[in-house]
Amino acid sequence: MSDIERARAILRENAAFTCAFVRGEEIDTSTERGVKPLLARIDGAAPLTGFSCADRVVGRAAALLYVLLGAKEVHAEVLSRSGEEVFKAHKIAYRCDIFTEGIVNRVGTGSCPMELATAGISDPSEALHAIRKKLKELAAK
Repeated sequence: MSDIERARAILRENAAFTCAFVRGEEIDTSTERGVKPLLARIDGAAPLTGFSCADRVVGRAAALLYVLLGAKEVHAEVLSRSGEEVFKAHKIAYRCDIFTEGIVNRVGTGSCPMELATAGISDPSEALHAIRKKLKELAAK
């Protein structure tokens, strides 16, 4: 079984996991939602170079973080068109179960705030700054 197939199987087998990262015998998972698992890897200086990643939902913000982290390939259960654009532009192999025009916020009333924060951004480092700024704003509310 390939690394990407193993990562996908991990998500299928445990509904609590939101993402899985696999590189050979190395396996890491998270139960945190949104971009938090990716930010935790950035903050912990734990890049995803050579890792195959499976994620529940990937929009533009998450895709840009996967690029920044150096992921080899990503499978998303749900992938936005703008996330797909990022993967194509940065030559990261990707696949998904469902394409969507955009990612909605958790209460279903509009666009995901991380998607809005990274709209029009193509540089992963710039996206990281915009994501952290938006998270601070949301935490202050």
